[in-house]
Amino acid sequence: MRLTRERLLAGAAVAALLTLTGCGGSGDGADTARESVPVTMTGSLENLAAEVECRPDIQTDADEIRQGVCKVAGGRFILATFATDRGQREWLDGAKDYGGLYLVGTKWVAIGDRKTVTTLRGRLGGTVEAGIAHGGHGDHEHGG
Repeated sequence: MRLTRERLLAGAAVAALLTLTGCGGSGDGADTARESVPVTMTGSLENLAAEVECRPDIQTDADEIRQGVCKVAGGRFILATFATDRGQREWLDGAKDYGGLYLVGTKWVAIGDRKTVTTLRGRLGGTVEAGIAHGGHGDHEHGG
């Protein structure tokens, strides 16, 4: 099944809205854990979800993108996996227009509030990227 760019961006918008409804936005980004970060995980959506002990509710199941909602003790997040690095970057570039925090790995992205993303990063590795802050408290954090 082929997805159009519009459908991919619509999925990104839904993911960002989910993030915004759960995000309290704590401020300056200094509270993000500076703990040791594991090597970034790779794998299927199900493999990544299993690493954080969640059973994803699959929302999109297409050749280019698979996306599911996960609930864990620390909160709720969206996990998306991509067929290509380019597809991931295009999706992420479009999604960032809606704000939110994104944990970015190799061909996967997790979207959630600051606490959830920080917790996930401790298990999955990755780099934290922030969307465009329309409320004035955006940040862009990199890590290992």
